[in-house]
Amino acid sequence: MGATVDRPIAQVLGDIAGNVQHIVRAEMRLAKAELRQDVALLRRGAMFAAVGAVTAILGLAFLCLAAIYALALTMPVWAAALIVAIAVSIVATMCLLTARRQMSGLGLPRTAATVQENMQWMKTHVE
Repeated sequence: MGATVDRPIAQVLGDIAGNVQHIVRAEMRLAKAELRQDVALLRRGAMFAAVGAVTAILGLAFLCLAAIYALALTMPVWAAALIVAIAVSIVATMCLLTARRQMSGLGLPRTAATVQENMQWMKTHVE
């Protein structure tokens, strides 16, 4: 009688081990997919950040040029340089804000949620 009871328990334990392996593999596939997606978002965000940084440097150069013209008390050339500097700074701000928005969704939210669900399921079914 003991042998017949042991066999189903062994099968159940084997099934549980197989299911756990399947869950772990599925979680790994999900994590890889999320990481690929995050890398793509990071790449786009980095591109916008680079464009924003370059245009910000140009804006600073134009602001410096405007300050030089203003301090030299020349004719309204400084006003034109100031207008260009403001326009370049606006573009830089827009690019940097877009980069920040692109990078805000990074992480593994779905993987973390499903891991928690699986842990909860295992706790309820193992006890």
